[in-house]
Amino acid sequence: MTTSERTVFDADAAEGILRRACALADVDPDGIEMLRFGDHAVFRIDGGRIVSRVGRSPDRLPSVRREVAVAAWLAAEEYPAARLVTEAEQPVVVEGHPVTFWEGLADGEKYASTREMGELLQRLHGLEPPSFSLPTLRPFDKVARRLERAAIPDRTRAYLGSLAHELAAEYDRLRFALPAGPLHGDFNIGNVLRDDAGRPKVIDLDGFVTGPREWDLMQTAMYYDSFGWHTEAEYADFAEGYGFDVRQWSGYAVLRSVRELLMVTWLSQNAGTNPRAAEEVEKRVESLRSGGSRRDWAPF
Repeated sequence: MTTSERTVFDADAAEGILRRACALADVDPDGIEMLRFGDHAVFRIDGGRIVSRVGRSPDRLPSVRREVAVAAWLAAEEYPAARLVTEAEQPVVVEGHPVTFWEGLADGEKYASTREMGELLQRLHGLEPPSFSLPTLRPFDKVARRLERAAIPDRTRAYLGSLAHELAAEYDRLRFALPAGPLHGDFNIGNVLRDDAGRPKVIDLDGFVTGPREWDLMQTAMYYDSFGWHTEAEYADFAEGYGFDVRQWSGYAVLRSVRELLMVTWLSQNAGTNPRAAEEVEKRVESLRSGGSRRDWAPF
């Protein structure tokens, strides 16, 4: 389902696109509330009964179509993950932007425990691959796209581009301990939420790829040892739930640096419209340059 025009993509434009998508999908746009703004603008509708994701740009369409296929695969496997809603064909495409509608999970954001996260990730990695093909993990492709459109100083763009080049060479030399297979791609505490019955479910399915399983383990490890966002006990529960501690793997430091780069370039997309994001990007870049602590990186 498609209508086409192009518009500048900011929070107001995203809401306008969502309202047009609601009309096309026969969804009541009652009580729209923005949750976050990144690669997608994510909205809660009707008090959280429905959550909608509006793609930042038309180049998101292939990954969103894959997300719809992944949701159907996980539903068929009875894996606890986000489920699509409405009878309309998804994604709905407005002004080139893909829009999807999902079951809301609970009032507010109620997170799973880290042990549940580890167990859910181990279960996910144990599924038989889907019948459709998943792309290969290519983390540096995102960096290039984000830097191209980010409203950041030229010196910052040049530094991040140079860092990406260095890390790409190191990444290519890594020897992974775990077998490759389907990955969530962005597995972290913010993407494992409880439904109304208190059951944990995995959300944000558009990043599914094939690649080294260590990739899905990295964010929880970093949230503990780089940022202090998890406690030692919480991380131990995660590693025990999954059955592997990625911090003990020889390539951990390199993959951590790649993940940090992605966190900075993800945030750089909002630097032109959000002064707080622009300030945070520069703070993070300075810590990358100096090798300083990441403990003062603010969550976004």
